[in-house]
Amino acid sequence: MDLHLSGRVAVVTGASKGIGLAVVGTLAREGARVIAVSRKLTPELAALLGATVVHAPADLMDPSAPGEVVARAAEEFGGLDILVNNAGGPPPGATLPRFSFLTPTDDDWRAMFEFNLFAVVRAVRAAVPLLLERGGGTIVNISSTSARQPGALNADYAAAKAGMNTLGKALSEEFGPQGIRVNTVSPGPVRTAWWTEQGGAADVIAAHAGSDRDSVLTTLAPQMMRLTTGRLAAPQQVADVVALLASPLSANTTGAEFVVDSGFLKEL
Repeated sequence: MDLHLSGRVAVVTGASKGIGLAVVGTLAREGARVIAVSRKLTPELAALLGATVVHAPADLMDPSAPGEVVARAAEEFGGLDILVNNAGGPPPGATLPRFSFLTPTDDDWRAMFEFNLFAVVRAVRAAVPLLLERGGGTIVNISSTSARQPGALNADYAAAKAGMNTLGKALSEEFGPQGIRVNTVSPGPVRTAWWTEQGGAADVIAAHAGSDRDSVLTTLAPQMMRLTTGRLAAPQQVADVVALLASPLSANTTGAEFVVDSGFLKEL
């Protein structure tokens, strides 16, 4: 299917791996020009770089960084049509999951909101004028099912993502009449480095449960989270939804939330 993205300009944060990397690859294959934002350049992202994919190194914990990487789109490609706020999860240096509300300190809460919400606010603030210059565009925010089904684990993360969901609705209401569509994609557990890397969520859960990483990824985590499909999602499955929402084919879709969660959420 042609998503009619040829020539459009996108900024994708958290682009070095996982969902962000899959989004960059998908948009590029559809003909978009992409500013791929990440703190580090991974070999996988480096393989995508070229005339239409440019790496913008940035630490989004720096308050000036979101605006700078959005401005890079105008510098490199003359404007902006698509903003994908994908960077999120544990702030640099933090390890999740946290098993109790009592675990994170005030500084932990501040860092979580800086990375998962305030960086998004700053990127959107920078992007809106550029999108309006083009007569509109689209913003896709990557949230989490944790925002809708919080529990004892990661209370700070769930709260930040709930704020992102509210932000998306508010932005859609204000800027939709001016041609800017804003939608949210909420993944459940996705087989990314957040889970699989050394010291990641699978290792933390394995240590807590007396298990091992592979068993957590294939059996324990799907059972704990009551995943209907019995498996974690793949990054590409999330990226496909993001690309469709970025496309003019979704011209009448705004203020919506799309869930890619292996059946994690059970409520209507």
